[in-house]
Amino acid sequence: MGHIRHGSIRDKIAIIGVGCTKFGELWDKNQYDLLRESTYAAFKDAGIQDPNKEIDAIWCGIQYYFTGLSGGTAADAMKLYGKPVTRVENFCASGMDAFRNACYGVASGVCDINLACGVEKLMDEGSAGLPGFHEFGHPVLPMPSAPAMFCFAASRSFAEYGWTKEDLARVAVKNHKNGVAHPKAHFRRAITIEDALNAPMIAEPLGRFDCCAMSDGSAALIVTTPEIAESYAHAKDYVVVKANAICVETNFPWYNPNYSFVGFPSTQKAAKLAYEEAGVKDPKKEISLAEVHDCFTITELVNYQDLFFCEPGEAAQWLKDGHPEVEGDLPVNASGGLKCFGHPIGATGCRMLQEVTRQLQGRAEGMQVKDPELGLAHNLGGAFTVASVTILGKGPL
Repeated sequence: MGHIRHGSIRDKIAIIGVGCTKFGELWDKNQYDLLRESTYAAFKDAGIQDPNKEIDAIWCGIQYYFTGLSGGTAADAMKLYGKPVTRVENFCASGMDAFRNACYGVASGVCDINLACGVEKLMDEGSAGLPGFHEFGHPVLPMPSAPAMFCFAASRSFAEYGWTKEDLARVAVKNHKNGVAHPKAHFRRAITIEDALNAPMIAEPLGRFDCCAMSDGSAALIVTTPEIAESYAHAKDYVVVKANAICVETNFPWYNPNYSFVGFPSTQKAAKLAYEEAGVKDPKKEISLAEVHDCFTITELVNYQDLFFCEPGEAAQWLKDGHPEVEGDLPVNASGGLKCFGHPIGATGCRMLQEVTRQLQGRAEGMQVKDPELGLAHNLGGAFTVASVTILGKGPL
């Protein structure tokens, strides 16, 4: 007998405060400093006076063991002891999964106010690219590097759809243009298509400007019920959660002879679940803005299709026509995305969610999208293994 899905968190959860550090090469700060900065910014934003009394539980997204093991990392950072604190690890969706758990804790009725946060301290490791690819996984069948994983998608999309390196370059140019305006972005310099095309090659056909960078950072969100939200600082403009979906596929797609590499099933399935929960029938028309996982320029192009913003094969032209520009009809990565922030793994999902929250409230720190109603955030982690899609909407009128 199949499982019948009864529950939904739609409109049951309110975001009442957000906080975010600057992302970048933060040599003078450790993970505890970064967590304190983002979480206390969120407390202040929400009007939380005494976190020890008001926060019921904490979920903290952390990918790497060297950033921190257990909930003790977050507890030590904030000196919030004697509470349930959980470290969440789910590849690049770790932060958004921490948010999901915090929301479910409130929706269950067990908790009144929860904290979701994420942090990663990558730069101190000094490695070229993400660490751990040789240490983790199968002893004989090793994991390819992250650029090598995604160059499969680029090569196949070039072959199937006729896309070119210039199509990839347009993603980088768009996101770098947006990132110039964001004070917390790691990279704040506009680039040209020629810059992207002439950059050193990383994993053919992905060049330097096709790849997001290593970075340090932290972000945090405070969630509660809409009823409790009316007693806090954003009583008139809190944001509500419309849906959150996570789907997990294989860690080893390249051993599946039927894997197409021109779309990521985890994203497609998570998007369908999220749209169903949120009541979204036509995402092209109903989603006002999106923060999507642009770990590589090819990923953003594929995301347009996997999130059903356009039809398969149309992503490059959809971008060329201006739809995902800030002034377009479905702005994507108005913040500058991972291309400009870098990707401190555990923090990224929470950063994207706080970006969408601020956009819906009309107080974006970078480029502001005009009059948004529904915002989407999307993470894609591992070997296209785990995808998380969250939809947020405006709360009280």
